[in-house]
Amino acid sequence: MGWGCTMDTGVYFGNRPGRMEENILKLILKVEDKEGNIICESSGEDFVDLVCRHEYEEGDRILLVSSERDVYLNWQVDDALGAAFVYVKGIAAYEIPFGEKSVCYSPKAFAGEVHYLYAEAAREDEIAAYRNLALNPADQHGVSACFPHAQANVETRGESVFAARNAIDGVRANLSHGAWPYGSWGINRQDDAAMRVLFGRRIRTDKVVLYTRADFPHDNWWVQVTLKFSDGSSLDFPLEKSVRGHVLAFPEKEIEWLELCNLVKSEDPSPFPALSQIEVYGWNVREKVE
Repeated sequence: MGWGCTMDTGVYFGNRPGRMEENILKLILKVEDKEGNIICESSGEDFVDLVCRHEYEEGDRILLVSSERDVYLNWQVDDALGAAFVYVKGIAAYEIPFGEKSVCYSPKAFAGEVHYLYAEAAREDEIAAYRNLALNPADQHGVSACFPHAQANVETRGESVFAARNAIDGVRANLSHGAWPYGSWGINRQDDAAMRVLFGRRIRTDKVVLYTRADFPHDNWWVQVTLKFSDGSSLDFPLEKSVRGHVLAFPEKEIEWLELCNLVKSEDPSPFPALSQIEVYGWNVREKVE
């Protein structure tokens, strides 16, 4: 705070509604093994999907290649996760999770011998919409070219069920802790714990919603938190013991990241406060065309 098989491919060569012909985006989806051998591959214009008939093995990864950098896409790395509205700044690589790294995902995710993936260029109305800009079920630990991306200065024992990415995967379940669907960001009792959501571009936001973990009496909770913004400002907010979302509203800010920090836990004897989900509501900032 890093595939031989038979395959079915589907390629759409037309334009999506709302996109101009001169702005056609070329997309490639492929699955590679740990040696870089291509197992499944498909390409398309503005939209590409891939049906890969292959049982994933450790070291397999999904690659998304775009003819342009800095693009808004809807990307589905697995049908059990659903699509993510993302901002991609280069070649996006997604490592298929195995072993301990897989327990924070639905047991249905990446399972079996048939997988459906797709990517498509986002429409202008999707880009302009007021939405939760922190949501990204395709986020992973470590360096990423796909945003939003979550990172933290601590994750309890380095376990996947306590990784920062769990807090932006869209799963709000907070009445327990551990394996999916109860993944959370765990702070390992660290007093200076902080988590940052990076957007990869400028956004405008006026509201954050926090779903703190509420596995009482195992869990503690925070009575105050700070939101620090990339514009240099920060705001303190009181919280209470609750299973419901904490709505933190503030005057609109234009930022590239925000950080949750200065986490003050209650006097309850439990040493385990944690975050199940953070939602950041706002709009994408578009460059003006002269």
